[in-house]
Amino acid sequence: MRLLIFIALKHLLARKRQSIVSLLGIILGVAFFLAIASLMRGSEKDFIKRLVDNSPHITISDEFRNPRRQPALLLYPHGAVEIRRVKPVTEIRGIRGYEQILKQIRPMNGVIASPMLAGQALVSFAGKDLGVTLNGMIPAEIRNVSTIEKYMIDGTIDDLLANPDGIVIGQELARKLALVKGENITVSSTAGQSRTFKILGIFRTGRANYDSGQAFVSLKRVQALLNRPNRINSIVVKLQDPYQARQVAADIESRIGYKSLSWQEASEDLMNTLIIRNTIMYTVVSAVLIVAAFGIYNVISTVVMEKLRDISILKSMGFYARDIRRIFLIQGILLGLVGTLIGLPLGSAIMSGMMQIRFKPPGATEIIQMPIDWGWLQFAIASAFAMTASILAALLPARKAAHVQPVDILRGGS
Repeated sequence: MRLLIFIALKHLLARKRQSIVSLLGIILGVAFFLAIASLMRGSEKDFIKRLVDNSPHITISDEFRNPRRQPALLLYPHGAVEIRRVKPVTEIRGIRGYEQILKQIRPMNGVIASPMLAGQALVSFAGKDLGVTLNGMIPAEIRNVSTIEKYMIDGTIDDLLANPDGIVIGQELARKLALVKGENITVSSTAGQSRTFKILGIFRTGRANYDSGQAFVSLKRVQALLNRPNRINSIVVKLQDPYQARQVAADIESRIGYKSLSWQEASEDLMNTLIIRNTIMYTVVSAVLIVAAFGIYNVISTVVMEKLRDISILKSMGFYARDIRRIFLIQGILLGLVGTLIGLPLGSAIMSGMMQIRFKPPGATEIIQMPIDWGWLQFAIASAFAMTASILAALLPARKAAHVQPVDILRGGS
């Protein structure tokens, strides 16, 4: 094997310029493959992190996944039964017995749950009326199932513990109504109830619709405003492992009957879009290495054509066809290995440089940094693809060299 490697090196060094150009192709291919893949993977992880952190991992709502079957259909399951214009009984909507439900799901491994009651309300101040979603929650628990606390720019959620008649609103809503912390606003619900609240905190998430349309109040106060005593319409759940949300949601739904929606199910269209984007990304960056592989193919094919007489002499000396094949495969492996070993540090340098880039898009309020994923998987994929492309590029010329007939070449035959 040492002799085969020596011969392979001599062949590559005999055509230094072409070998260096092929090597540069692999180096740049690996570097750009790594940089682009890490950037795209980093942006995907950042997107999923924001999606997971800013929304409950599981939302249990006051509805059922499938409508209840009518008694006539249950009585005659195989009969020709048709039921029309069924009007549900008017009742106060909400999750019944939610305290017992919480006792069932809280002991589950890694589950943190908290009740919420959300409803539409009208916020009035100085002659201005704006519609908001009023979120009734338990202040002591909301920090465990929501990230709203980290978006507070004035006051805290804990202030609602000291003053149950307080409210926390978004910065955009405060701007529209020209409000500041400490002022009072009137909130009217669709049930005809009104109450005055004191602004105890202001948050800003950076999402204008959320900051102008959401408000947080103590659960008991919202229940009174919406005329839903001892009722809630959702239970928000956080998990230690967010990626177990789909299985845990199915388990909870089978236990309690109410619809349990995981964040994966709620964002299924976005997740499918990410899969398509990754497919396009890997296809594009792989094209760079495929082009570099053609350079290796060209170099090794040229070496085979120039070294036909040398190959014939080697075979005449006792080298087997597999030995000749190995010589040219080793050339492809050497080019791929050296290109990978140099390309990975170059790609890492490009990634470090991209991490230093900071920009502020038009209309944005925060400076954005390029998200880069430094996971080992990107390095492994780049290395594996480069080596595979190099070996496949060398395979065809190596097979051609292995089939050279010494007698024909040494006699000058075609």
